[in-house]
Amino acid sequence: MTSTVPFEAHRGRLLGLAYRMMGSRSDAEDIVQDAWLRWTQAKATQIKNDEAFLTTIVTRLCLDRLKLERIRRRSYIGPWLPEPIVDADALSAQTATELADNLSYGLLLALERLSPLERAAFLLHDVFDRPFAELAATLERSEVAVRQLATRARKAVREARRCHPPAPGKHEELLTAFMIALRDGDAGRLEAVLREDAVYISDGGGRKPAATKPLKGAHRIVRLLIGAVRGYARTGGSPSAVPKMINGSWGFLLYRDGVLHGVLTIEVDGERIAAVYQVSNPEKLLALAH
Repeated sequence: MTSTVPFEAHRGRLLGLAYRMMGSRSDAEDIVQDAWLRWTQAKATQIKNDEAFLTTIVTRLCLDRLKLERIRRRSYIGPWLPEPIVDADALSAQTATELADNLSYGLLLALERLSPLERAAFLLHDVFDRPFAELAATLERSEVAVRQLATRARKAVREARRCHPPAPGKHEELLTAFMIALRDGDAGRLEAVLREDAVYISDGGGRKPAATKPLKGAHRIVRLLIGAVRGYARTGGSPSAVPKMINGSWGFLLYRDGVLHGVLTIEVDGERIAAVYQVSNPEKLLALAH
């Protein structure tokens, strides 16, 4: 039986791979635990390279689970967003690639638009810097085929993520301005920080009130959010927001009467907010509520 010491050295990277594949921290932890069990049951003589063996196991487990997830998603109520995480550093790819530390919702949603095999090829090569020869064995495809999968995925990700990176500090500046304007019910200031074609995506999973479709356009987003804030104020509730690093960037934990109600984060395009993401599905907030 293999030792658990080498496995612990790989745990963070494996969690990072599984989370990027699944968009769920809880699923990622289940998959990594399953990989550990398979690793401990394998004979040491069967494993030539721990990292390659574990990466292959985790990738294949993710691909199997994604088949079931596609079926469940058909009955999911409203838009689906990834499960928010506050410890992005712990899920680092530990490589020097351009996207190695990127766990933003923008990237994760771009990955959601790929086929499972495209997602795996892109992540393993472009994010985790694994060689194509290893990918071919992991995905049980030819090296030419996995190169094509990665190329298609790379093109799709680039097209889906056309936002220009903001200047240093701009993300925090716009997020703060957004939250102050929302708190004050100032529709003009709120609309001013949003791009005209901004999108608002809210995931309540049918468990909490949320927009059932992505809302496009700054004016429509402002009307919805200002209306929600005013409506809640009329009930005499006590809302509050606590700044927190969400998926590697600043966001807010949203509370109502001291109970965690949701998580809000944004995507910034240059000088304005291009997207607002809000997760209120209680199942996706369990890890943050403690």
